[in-house]
Amino acid sequence: MSELRITDTNSVNDSKGRALGLEGNDFLYVIGGFVAAFACYLLLDVLLGTATLPSILLALPILVLPTAWVLLFRHNKPNGYAEDFFDQLVTGEGWSFAARNQPAHPGRTGPTTHEKRRT
Repeated sequence: MSELRITDTNSVNDSKGRALGLEGNDFLYVIGGFVAAFACYLLLDVLLGTATLPSILLALPILVLPTAWVLLFRHNKPNGYAEDFFDQLVTGEGWSFAARNQPAHPGRTGPTTHEKRRT
C-alpha cells in the first residue's frame, strides 16, 4: 500500500447543472410561468366560468413571457447579459467614444475634429 500516491486535486464540476435543457436555475422561471398560467386558467375557467378560449388567451402571456425571458436573455448567455443589453438600449454608448459628452476644446472656435486639415 505504500506505492499509492495521494495528491490533492480540485476535481469539482464547474457546471451549475441542467434541467429541461436549461443551464442552472433557469428552468424555475419556466416552471413558475407554467404553474402561474395554469392557475390563472383554472381560476378563469372553473371558478369564474369564463369560456375556455378566452381563459387560455388570458393565461398564455403568463407562460410565454418568462419563457421568452429565459430563452432570449439567459440561455447560453454570459452572466449580466440582460443588464448589459438594456443598458446599451438606454445609453447607446457602451465602451465607445461619446463625442457629445466630451468638453469642447478651449482654444478652438470652429468645428472640432480629431484630425488636422490638410491644405
